[in-house]
Amino acid sequence: MTDLSAGSAAFSHLDLAALLYFVLAWIAYGLSVGRLRGRMVSLSQIMNGHRANWARQVIGRDNRVVDTQINASLQNGTAFFASTSLIALGSVLTLSRSGDDVLNMFATLPFGTVANRLTWELKVAGLALIFVYAFFKFAWAYRLFNYTAILLGAVPHKGSGTSDVEMLRAVRRLAAMNVSAGRHFARGQRAFFFALAYLGWFISPYVLFVSTTAVVIIMWRRQFASEIRKALLEAGEGPHEGPLEAPLLSPAEEART
Repeated sequence: MTDLSAGSAAFSHLDLAALLYFVLAWIAYGLSVGRLRGRMVSLSQIMNGHRANWARQVIGRDNRVVDTQINASLQNGTAFFASTSLIALGSVLTLSRSGDDVLNMFATLPFGTVANRLTWELKVAGLALIFVYAFFKFAWAYRLFNYTAILLGAVPHKGSGTSDVEMLRAVRRLAAMNVSAGRHFARGQRAFFFALAYLGWFISPYVLFVSTTAVVIIMWRRQFASEIRKALLEAGEGPHEGPLEAPLLSPAEEART
């Protein structure tokens, strides 16, 4: 309790308000991307529909080399970001060893605030926590893409004698696993973006307010006002599930994405 009270006392009310704003903005943005429907459907939700449509197409292909290559490319991208998050984490940990020099540099900035060593250490710990979270998201997404490859190989093709019901179940499993992997990958990337916003706190809580708002606006525009989203909608995407065909995912599965 002493450590917690000392840590809270190290920050001003403005610092705590900026941190709360940062956390709430992160949570609110994540909920809006995953839950909004209708005209406000996000780009991620539209692409989830295409993931389900991809799973449907697998049934009609005996040769699935292209499918395995696509899944492998998704895995490789996830592995890259997982490695990057570890490198970033190592870089953050080195900041704690050069705290005095950095504190003196920030104090000379126009909007910089005078901070003590404890405040610096706590801020560095928060940034490290963000990259730890990102690493676990990317690592789990990598594992899920690995499971996707297994489920991809388990999908029967037409003419194999498998019933339509069993083929549909296999496709549902494949689509659900692919969507889940993409969801965790997106959350890891989101942590990277918010880590950039978090850097503003090292300068001043005012900068954290501004940097968090800027990051949310940029990501919001990409999800809800980007040219690619507009192009997909104009190409025939439905305003609710994504592709024109009936969705493979149940309402409960869609709510989790």
